[in-house]
Amino acid sequence: VSSALNAKLGTNHDLTQAPSIVAEFLTQCDDLERNLVHLNRTLESNLASYASFSNRIGHLFGIVNSKLTDLGSSVCLRSSVSGSHQCKVSILILIFSSSSSSSFVFEFVHEEHWFYLILFLCGNFCVIDGEGLGEELPSLAKEVARVEAVRAYAEVASKLDNLIGDIEDAVSSTMNKNLRKDSSAQNSEETRMVAIKTLKVTEDLLTSVMKARPQWARLVSAVDHRVDRALAILRPQAIADHRALLTSFGWPPSLSNLTSSSLDARKSSEVPNPLFTMHGDLKRRYCENFFALCRLQELQRQRKSRQLEGHNREVALHQPLWAIEELVIPVSVACQRHFSKWIDKPEFIFALVYKITRDYVDSMDELLQPLVDEAMLTGYSCKEEWISAMVTSLSTYLAKEIFPIYIGQLEEESVTGIRSQARTSWLHLIDLMVSFDNRIKPLVEQSGILLSLLEDGTPRKISSLSVFCDRPDWLDMWAEIELDDAMEKLKPEIDEERNWTKKVQGADLSNSDDYKSPAVSSITFTCLSSLIERCRLLPTVSLRSRFLRLTSTPVINFFLDCLLLRCQEAEGLTALTDDDALIKVSNSVNAAHYSESILKEWCEDVFFLEMGLDQGEHPGESVAENSGSEVPIEEYGNGIFHEEIVKFEDFRTQWVEKITMVILRGFDARCRDYIKNRRQWQEKSEDGWTVSQTLIGALDYLQAKMAVIEENLNRVDFAGIWRSLAAGVDKLIFNGILMSNVKFHEEGVERFGYDVEVVWGVFRAWCLRPEGFFPKVSESLKLLKMEKDQLEDSLKGGQKRMKENGIRHLSVAEVEKIEKNRVYTK
Repeated sequence: VSSALNAKLGTNHDLTQAPSIVAEFLTQCDDLERNLVHLNRTLESNLASYASFSNRIGHLFGIVNSKLTDLGSSVCLRSSVSGSHQCKVSILILIFSSSSSSSFVFEFVHEEHWFYLILFLCGNFCVIDGEGLGEELPSLAKEVARVEAVRAYAEVASKLDNLIGDIEDAVSSTMNKNLRKDSSAQNSEETRMVAIKTLKVTEDLLTSVMKARPQWARLVSAVDHRVDRALAILRPQAIADHRALLTSFGWPPSLSNLTSSSLDARKSSEVPNPLFTMHGDLKRRYCENFFALCRLQELQRQRKSRQLEGHNREVALHQPLWAIEELVIPVSVACQRHFSKWIDKPEFIFALVYKITRDYVDSMDELLQPLVDEAMLTGYSCKEEWISAMVTSLSTYLAKEIFPIYIGQLEEESVTGIRSQARTSWLHLIDLMVSFDNRIKPLVEQSGILLSLLEDGTPRKISSLSVFCDRPDWLDMWAEIELDDAMEKLKPEIDEERNWTKKVQGADLSNSDDYKSPAVSSITFTCLSSLIERCRLLPTVSLRSRFLRLTSTPVINFFLDCLLLRCQEAEGLTALTDDDALIKVSNSVNAAHYSESILKEWCEDVFFLEMGLDQGEHPGESVAENSGSEVPIEEYGNGIFHEEIVKFEDFRTQWVEKITMVILRGFDARCRDYIKNRRQWQEKSEDGWTVSQTLIGALDYLQAKMAVIEENLNRVDFAGIWRSLAAGVDKLIFNGILMSNVKFHEEGVERFGYDVEVVWGVFRAWCLRPEGFFPKVSESLKLLKMEKDQLEDSLKGGQKRMKENGIRHLSVAEVEKIEKNRVYTK
């Protein structure tokens, strides 16, 4: 049409010829209509001749049926015909009986083939003898089955051809009515609905064909090709009509009266909702058009589901609701005229988008959702689609207009080395995005809809932070900025010595008093919590995991390095012999234990459990993306902070062992004279003393150090220290005294018993039976106190007898050595 008009209307003078051109076009249209009438009459004539020919064929098959019936009867009377022959005849009769009443389409099979087959059957079946019948019937039955398949194929092809013709006629009629000014909108909608209903029937037939006859894939493909051509015309027409209706009732609403001061108002009373103000014929036409678009989209979903059968079809099935998109697009275009004025004030952009989203969200449920439900477009909520489309339009604008500006400023800063406001502006923008998402989230939840997932398992993009889904490099840049900002705030707090002496107040853990952690650990985890909260609204688990690995992990490792450095400084200055050094190391161990406990608590939260399965080789790479590796999936369930927890555990273990060794070495040095004095076990105790004087200094040292550790170290690690010390002292006394060939007289056994009781008394403050933590010394003392006969009897009975006497931690050789060193005076 455009080419014809360009050819005839080249100059202004040609406009005077417009009436004659219109008359010429009308004449051409009349000629085309006459040709269409002629074609219809020709089609009717061909159909009549086809019906006559079909009747003749049906009559001939009736003759075949009667002949086969007679043949079956005669065969049953002849004894020479076997039972298998009778079965074959019966099967053949059944095949023809079931197909004789069916109609045929002979465009797919030459007519003479049918005549030859029927004449052959009519003329030859009656003269076939028993032996010939057995040879001919299998091949004949196979041929009949093939003919039946051709007949069924022809029937389906004919039916599909008629349906496609109806669809194309309806589409063509819709186009002609749109070109003519005198055609009514009502007739156009009715014709479109006829086309959609016919498309639905066609799709149902294609679905049944694919299930019953998958070998007819080429026929289905040919029909799909013609349907695609029809849809390529039908959908744009429906959308064009929909846009015209939106314009006719004043959509999008005017935004010119909105100002920055009015953006916080609850409702825009000056701008009524056009979806509620339209009425009468306009409202009916809009609802019909909206319903037609929904039906068309549901039909398209069904076609995609069939075409992608056996593939990952969920990925392609869900699309945004077309009719809601048509509402959002003009609103988005109108908003962007305001956005361009607010590049330096992005808070106004977020306020405007939120206001429009909130003010019109109710109309989606009240007016449009019933139409979607009536169209049986399952899995769609108009309210959710409206919110999602508005947020997506905002994210698109941010990605195209706002973020490139900030990135350019950051790149300029990296080149010049001059600190600018780019990082501050970036963090401010992220704050606005997080705040916006927190305000949008209740709008979705108020409708009773959870933040749902698409059918392929990915979340809907009801978040402005979805801008990072397509730009992971921007996420890395954001993480770098957040990390720098967090470290700038954290370093002065770590350098402040008061934060290492002041204990945690109002800690996150219910039993925080058991940890005795310095305040700096709480400050560090407050900083970590802030980073975690900023990434909670990221739309995918992989993005959240990537962000945390790029921000939280460096902060945790930095804090652990600070703990290690403080402990190494204390060890280097005094080798941990000074009480202040022990206190410094104890505070660091407390901080590590507190950090470990916090991380373990976090890893039990669902937010972090999801990330436990997102531990690929690179940050943010999921297990699904890393499925080609040979790492067993069991290794992915340890939690996102598993490595950091292990590091804190190793740190605690290492420095608790060092504290234990330092105290044990000090005790060993102070009781060396006591251990070397072998004569004391052959003499009575000094007058007035129940414990050896050379042991008192070592016990005082042990008690003093343990008092410092108990006061400053958390309960769990302190319990580990005193138990390790008990084991060390037990080993020291046992090897230094009992296994050193010292002779024990009665007085020496009594004196040794007093000394051991005093040693146990030191540990009685932390347990009821300290002798249980000194197994070798306590059992050795028991042996020394035994009578000679009982001791010898224990040795003769071996290990079994020793266990009966309560000796379980000493070997036979050790018992023999103790027995040799025991001197009995009686």
